[in-house]
Amino acid sequence: MRKMNGTTSFAALIAASCASLPSYAAEGQADQEARNPAEIVVTAQKRSESVQDIPQSISVIGGDALERRQATNFEDYLALVPGLSLEGGTPGVSRLTLRGINTGGAASTVAVYVDDVPFGSSSGLANGAILAGDFDTFDVERIEVLRGPQGTLYGASSLGGVLKFVTAPPKIGRFEAEARAGVETVKGGDWGYSGAGLVNIPLGERVAVRASGFYRFDDGFIDSIGNNPIASASDPTVNIIAGSRVAKNINAVTSYGGRISALFEATDTFSLRLTALAQNIESDASNHFEVDPASLQPLYGGLTLSQYHPEYTNSKYRVYSAGAEWDLGFATLTSSTSYSLFKANQQRDYALFLAPIVTDLFGDPATRPLSAVLRQSTSTKKFTEELRLSSPDSDRFVWLIGGYYTRERSAIDPQNFFAVEAGTDTIASDVPTIIEVYLRSLFKEYAVFGNATWHITPKFEVTVGGRYSRNEQDASQLRDQVQLGGIREVIARAPSSENVFTYSIAPRYELSPDTSIYARVSTGYRPGGPNVLPPEAPAGTPRTYKADRVTSYEVGLKGDWMDGELSLDLSAFYLDWTDVQLVTLINQTGVNANGGSAISQGVEFSAAVRPAPGLTVGLNGAYTDSHLTDDTDPIVGGLDGDPLPFVPKWTMSVSADYEWSIGPTTTAYVGGSLSFIDDRIADFSTRDDVGRLRQAPGYETVDLRAGLLFDRFSIEAFVRNAGNRRGVTSMFGFYPGAFPNDAGALAVIRPRTIGVTLGSKF
Repeated sequence: MRKMNGTTSFAALIAASCASLPSYAAEGQADQEARNPAEIVVTAQKRSESVQDIPQSISVIGGDALERRQATNFEDYLALVPGLSLEGGTPGVSRLTLRGINTGGAASTVAVYVDDVPFGSSSGLANGAILAGDFDTFDVERIEVLRGPQGTLYGASSLGGVLKFVTAPPKIGRFEAEARAGVETVKGGDWGYSGAGLVNIPLGERVAVRASGFYRFDDGFIDSIGNNPIASASDPTVNIIAGSRVAKNINAVTSYGGRISALFEATDTFSLRLTALAQNIESDASNHFEVDPASLQPLYGGLTLSQYHPEYTNSKYRVYSAGAEWDLGFATLTSSTSYSLFKANQQRDYALFLAPIVTDLFGDPATRPLSAVLRQSTSTKKFTEELRLSSPDSDRFVWLIGGYYTRERSAIDPQNFFAVEAGTDTIASDVPTIIEVYLRSLFKEYAVFGNATWHITPKFEVTVGGRYSRNEQDASQLRDQVQLGGIREVIARAPSSENVFTYSIAPRYELSPDTSIYARVSTGYRPGGPNVLPPEAPAGTPRTYKADRVTSYEVGLKGDWMDGELSLDLSAFYLDWTDVQLVTLINQTGVNANGGSAISQGVEFSAAVRPAPGLTVGLNGAYTDSHLTDDTDPIVGGLDGDPLPFVPKWTMSVSADYEWSIGPTTTAYVGGSLSFIDDRIADFSTRDDVGRLRQAPGYETVDLRAGLLFDRFSIEAFVRNAGNRRGVTSMFGFYPGAFPNDAGALAVIRPRTIGVTLGSKF
């Protein structure tokens, strides 16, 4: 077994390839500074250990790397994490995919954690797949990305992997303060600005409090230009809406929040950490613009969306947690208790679809034109408790056992369509709500798990784990379409329950103190659940759907050579995905259902070299071949052999960073990165007239950075997307009537952004 205080690890160099200096600290490691400062310590297996000792594929992005890359959200991580892909066009509304595990669906395939706290819905009834917690990275110590199914230690909805934010803990006996302020400008938009600060205050010898906060405004780059009038359904010669809004930079985003944490080391054997985190993301619109469906070029001479009413999304994250550790001598008892809240309030523009109908029913084309919007609130309130008992570190045998409980109340409540006065956002007070939908659900899960590593010889070890889980769910729904000639339906209760077992086994062999090979077989799952069916649903419509499962086979090499100057992390994988969950239509009823199988196979790598003092060159990438092995339901549109949506076959990133001293207290650095993301197919429903799946074209981006670091102050400059590439992150609406003139829509990465940040540390 490689010791924690061994030579420079390959992971340190990989982290260094993301920035010239990695982030070294690890929560709960008081003696970290006494070790080799290049050692990367993680908590991926729910105990602190060197990343090189863990027999699975893990990426670690240090806090310094995040700061220098100006990496604050999911979109910014794509170049840093092999095998990670993203689909989405609105900040706070994103679908994460690891190793190609994506067919759409309503429930997440990648679990998001904040320290030991799982965040977001576990069920398929609260849109958890597209509402992953996109936490800001200020004062985050590192991000750990665990690829492949993690069902043993992380449970539900981790069949693709885990993305874990590890926050900086309070530091006892040390005062710290930091402030940062920045400005930036985006091509096609205007100025944005940001500010952040933190303070760490020791309160005696055993208590410390750490508080941080941030505020960020990013200006938009999509316009609405007053085109595409909407005609009356009863009299096509009358335009009830003269055209879309006239507004510039409609997709601006404001995000802000903070965290306060207190650490109490009551005795030498007992500690308690209390944390409260709050974050809001307020997006004025998505990053979509209308394109010609054949050429995918902008329709109106620029990045333009025909927006008749604002389409905002306001997301709110709240996380309250208590973590306690008690060293019992023979083992350490850990308790993690949390309560979290997620809520997203959205408004969507339904003028194109409903304005003519609503005007005919409740208004008048000549004297009182009406339009329509959808307002929806999606929320999850989640309580969790996890207890773990883990053995001390040992050269022979280490073990961990635990239990887990969660109770989640989720709601899409309300989901209401309102008539509004045309040309305004004023709800027509004398017109009843057009459609009302309320969906509420309860998810409870109980689990026991264990993990053990047997060091059979000084060079050979085997890690084995297992988890038994049971979930129980209830859902109810109200749907009222009386105003449009429909009916009022109330489904009082739709229950389900399910038992799932997952396991992992991973042998590892050390070829040398700095190089090892491993293999891993592991499983993961995504919970099934109930379908809330209307009373008239025909017999045979599925009332429940079951868990889908992934079985992963992985082999890998981790090593560094030439006294740590060259490193490599290489893994190959094969994932077998069965009973794939899909949102589909059965007997003319929308349901979650299980639909066939898929596989994903490929290779991922990260390499780094230090050819000269202060210079680090990094290379990472992935090849992923993921496709269906069965036809889906026809309403979904997937065919045997189709690639899985928004999974690039190739991704690649190369970076170089150079740092040098200028005098005794000043350091300078420069760096750059070139990243490539291959073509990706869109949703199965976007086939063209000859049956081909539409493709989001591949793209490359160039990022540049430079800075001066003084004793207590810093000035840093950056250019993101220097080539101003239109990297597509989402595409939809390629069917008649989705947009004016039968257009489609693309969402893109942020255009070229240039900025500067000033910082101070005390």
